[in-house]
Amino acid sequence: MHKRILCFCLAFLAIHPVLRAQFKKGMRMVGASVGTGTYNIGNSDVTYPSVTGFSSKENSYLLSFSPMMGWFISDNTVIGGSLLLNPNGSKSRYMSTGSTFQQDKVNTFNVGLGGFARNYFKSSGSMMPFGQGNLNLGVSSKNSSGFFYGGSGSSVYKTTYEGKSSSGFFANVTLSLGITKELNPNTGFDLFVSYTYSYSKNTMKTTTLRDDGNNGSVDLTSVNEPTTKFTNHGFSIGVAYQIFLDAKK
Repeated sequence: MHKRILCFCLAFLAIHPVLRAQFKKGMRMVGASVGTGTYNIGNSDVTYPSVTGFSSKENSYLLSFSPMMGWFISDNTVIGGSLLLNPNGSKSRYMSTGSTFQQDKVNTFNVGLGGFARNYFKSSGSMMPFGQGNLNLGVSSKNSSGFFYGGSGSSVYKTTYEGKSSSGFFANVTLSLGITKELNPNTGFDLFVSYTYSYSKNTMKTTTLRDDGNNGSVDLTSVNEPTTKFTNHGFSIGVAYQIFLDAKK
């Protein structure tokens, strides 16, 4: 998927007519950055020499949308703010002899505010390279659910769980290198690659039900509030559309 996005963007940059624009101190930049939208499907098989193994299927998606507005504090440098919207989720299934014995689902939605600084390596032309740094902070909501079948014979059981968090926190720092292709003197198309370091913290209130004998009755209920902290290093390809407005407008 990343290769298709990159090929499309490079072709667009190559065939579009050459136009010249010039940045000036006091101009405004308004646009939206759309990080790479990804949907993954994976499969795995685990086998043991003396016992029955199992297989798994995993689906996940990740979307990122970030409108931004900035001001040129010089002919080359823009500073501004942005809004971050980031839904993502995953689903994992574990199977043995054709039956699913475990399933886990997690959905997360992040909302945050951030600041950015962008420096163009030149202030005029039709293809203008830039470097950019972003800092984002925000809150997140998270929901999880799943089940597990265990035991054997007369001691079989089923556990189900549901978890919810509405007070999560996240922060991330992103460094990007890209190029702006001028479509006309007031609009541009960005293509960039980014590295992101992210941190998140969530406390999930999770309710677990256990059904001994798997007969539809609840034999044990437990409530826990585990706190998870997560750090990640990631690389991505992104695109953005920018509008450049003169200071008088």
